[in-house]
Amino acid sequence: MAGDQTPPDRDPQGASAGWTALAYLIGGMTVWGFVGWLVDVWLNTGGIAIAVGLIAGLAGAVYLIARRLGGMT
Repeated sequence: MAGDQTPPDRDPQGASAGWTALAYLIGGMTVWGFVGWLVDVWLNTGGIAIAVGLIAGLAGAVYLIARRLGGMT
């Protein structure tokens, strides 16, 4: 009967964790890269602040991924 069937799982196991990790990486680099750009415009550091912001965003994203998805407590 049609009512007894369950729909197939459209989200393979682990795919949502992968998308979450990708969102953390892109979001962290975007936000902190923008902050670095603002500092770069303010202090005229020649792009060094942008690089520091991108690296800080990447490091923060890796920390969040390890903390929330890696099982660290």
